[in-house]
Amino acid sequence: MFKVSTVETPGWRKLVLEGTLVAPWTQEVESAWRSAREHLEGRRLVVDLRNVTLISGDGENTLFTLMCDGAKFTRGGVLTKHLLRTLARRCRLPMTQR
Repeated sequence: MFKVSTVETPGWRKLVLEGTLVAPWTQEVESAWRSAREHLEGRRLVVDLRNVTLISGDGENTLFTLMCDGAKFTRGGVLTKHLLRTLARRCRLPMTQR
């Protein structure tokens, strides 16, 4: 089970992800990200991972794509924090070293 919600305030737009981040839901997240990036009008865009219970390899790849595209994250537990740090290191590598 998986759910994507959008929360909007004058200062930011937040994509709230809940459940298991696995295929085919990863495509839904990428689509929601592209849609949420439109018409930000100076607001910040944040991806909230606090209620994600499992992240598959496909989910990691999706988060990596979003991160390299400029996504900022609100993270959940220790493992999610570790995963995001690992992905951030990969994202900073030159394309030839990925």
